[in-house]
Amino acid sequence: MNVQTRRLTVQNNGIAEAAQLLAKGALVSFPTETVYGLGADARNGAAVAAIYQAKGRPSFNPLIVHLASAVDARTYVEWSDTAEILATAFWPGPLTLVLPLKEDHGLSSLVTAGLDTVALRVPAHPAAQALLATFNGPVAAPSANPSGRISATTADHVMAGLSGRIAAVLDDGPCAVGLESTIVGLAGETPTLLRAGGLPQEAIEAALGTPLATTNGLDITAPGQLSSHYAPAARVRLNATKAQPGEVLLGFGPMTCDLNLSPGADLVEAAANLFDHLHRLDAMACPIAVAPIPDRGLGRAINDRLKRAAAPR
Repeated sequence: MNVQTRRLTVQNNGIAEAAQLLAKGALVSFPTETVYGLGADARNGAAVAAIYQAKGRPSFNPLIVHLASAVDARTYVEWSDTAEILATAFWPGPLTLVLPLKEDHGLSSLVTAGLDTVALRVPAHPAAQALLATFNGPVAAPSANPSGRISATTADHVMAGLSGRIAAVLDDGPCAVGLESTIVGLAGETPTLLRAGGLPQEAIEAALGTPLATTNGLDITAPGQLSSHYAPAARVRLNATKAQPGEVLLGFGPMTCDLNLSPGADLVEAAANLFDHLHRLDAMACPIAVAPIPDRGLGRAINDRLKRAAAPR
């Protein structure tokens, strides 16, 4: 990937241009009060897959979806009294809430990593608020830095790490918080601290009137946690050139198969299709054979997820 990365500013119609780029499926970095995010339309699987490609050495971890308001959040999740308390107290702000997805939510399965929950945040930064309101849709956005590197808190940081890989960065100065958002899980019976961040745990507990539970760190339910494997009910066999009797074949590139991740051997398209295709084949209640995937770029992430899917259980 090699594109000319534009530097937009809020003073020169940059908000409108950034929103137009997002609507076209392009990647745009934008400031929040925590760190600069790398944004894509959360409903567009190919755009979300491009986030992983741009960051490099990606893995399919769930992403935070940024929204303009708590009212927008209710479109995608099963809202709760606890969510209302925390949203009223801390949104807009550096707090992310993980909630159960509604049916027909419309978000890409790459955003949620195939889980039945999604992480949502309403950022407080004026430029982020303006961009989200203008775009008028959900924006998936991890930190705008190459994977494994320091998070970006200025547009210069973003350009140093991602120039040539993304369409634009919306420059509105340094981030005020400079630390990723605190993540609280609300999918279970007890509110749970999933990641410490820019909002102190004590402030959240004061608003709730009860201590937060802590996670065991074994399962991935939010960004910033250890990975767990995606496990279809059916057995998964990797690096298959053809299906054995009784199997269904998940293909890649030109080949005869039951479903194809990308007939044109496009790793971005394959990544966007991976979870949906696995779900569809798993519904057929047959063992799944998977064609070889090149172990480069997004292919490394695809293979990582497939290895977890095929792991003994």
